[in-house]
Amino acid sequence: MNTPETVASARLSAGKLPHTMLAALLADLPTQDAQLLLGPQVGEDAAVIDFDASSDRLLVVKSDPITFATDQIGFYAVNICANDLAVTGATPRFFLPTVLLPAGVADFEMARAIFDQIGQACRALGIVVAGGHSEVTPSVNQPVVSGAMLGEALRTHYVRSGGCQVGDVVLLAGAIPIEGTSIIAREMRNHLLDDGWNATELDEAANYLFSPGISVLKPALAAAHAGLVTAMHDPTEGGLATGIAELAMASETSVEIDLDRIPIPDLSRRLCAAFDLDPLGALASGALLATAAPQHVDALLRLWSAIGWPAVVIGRVVASGEGLHARRHGQTVAFPTFGADEITRLWR
Repeated sequence: MNTPETVASARLSAGKLPHTMLAALLADLPTQDAQLLLGPQVGEDAAVIDFDASSDRLLVVKSDPITFATDQIGFYAVNICANDLAVTGATPRFFLPTVLLPAGVADFEMARAIFDQIGQACRALGIVVAGGHSEVTPSVNQPVVSGAMLGEALRTHYVRSGGCQVGDVVLLAGAIPIEGTSIIAREMRNHLLDDGWNATELDEAANYLFSPGISVLKPALAAAHAGLVTAMHDPTEGGLATGIAELAMASETSVEIDLDRIPIPDLSRRLCAAFDLDPLGALASGALLATAAPQHVDALLRLWSAIGWPAVVIGRVVASGEGLHARRHGQTVAFPTFGADEITRLWR
């Protein structure tokens, strides 16, 4: 097992900081305050702040940069932040984007496209742009959008990644890797066409960004408001496998996952295979990871089905802090781990 010291001695790959390193770094920050109900922790998606003890509502905030995608980057920025609020049971309200454009490359049309994407995505989700910052800088070689989003959750209905309990069932709403599939099709289109891929198939995969889409706002809020989940998590960078690991770390539990039950569309599987990528480690926005007490599972599945979201049971929470377990074809196998998101391999 890697310790913060051994991880610190190695060069960092593109992507998230290693979990052990991040935990050590967070431990040195001032994060203790009576009004901070949920602060920075490995696996948690947003912060929950209690500004008014007499109110039935809590402030939920999130910040996140978009660095992988160049096409539709404004759309990604809004929806990724909104997802992270939604899995806490919060309704997104206000968005503050920081837009960084590459010097010597950026022009009005580039800026206009990104601002239009942000505006359209916010209008679709009922979110107001409350402020932000824009800058042309030589520090980036492609557009980067880093967003901060504010929302509110009912005091009695906020959810955290660290809420799952031993005995809970692990569920996945949607499929994987929706975001990864779209990025492969968009960023590697010419390469794939040269390899004989059908343009119609690539158009379909690129459109995964919108259909089935990367937003999990609807199923997350429905589950939270119904009080049927003990925890939710938005698996993004590092894919579903990393999201499951983060869920377990946040709750200090262990999970057992049946890898055969994870829904992966055939088109996604083939696009990943074209670049020797594992779908379990590719950007997974568009899927919702949740846990629920066994007696609530059927009601939760019915709720999601009624709003057009297919979902399946993929595993269970089995113990406290005893690692991650996986099964494939009925046999125990090593749980898949990824030092960086599989999508980063497209540019190596």
